[in-house]
Amino acid sequence: MGIVDTITSAFEASTNRAPDEGGDDGSKGSFWCDDCGNRVRDVEVEREGLETDGEGTPFCPDCGDEMRFERATGSSCAC
Repeated sequence: MGIVDTITSAFEASTNRAPDEGGDDGSKGSFWCDDCGNRVRDVEVEREGLETDGEGTPFCPDCGDEMRFERATGSSCAC
């Protein structure tokens, strides 16, 4: 293996991440309840069985208020 192949392999390995290590699972952000501080990722709304309005916005499971959507800004986002 030559030096170019070694460097190429190293770069490929550094950019390949498993989904549980910040990979792309389709999430675009999270829904937040400003009153309760609850946060639910958009890809987990259906899994958690939350009630939603006609446009798919969930209601807070604790207080029942409509939750606010906040877009993720990048792969290092805590969302």
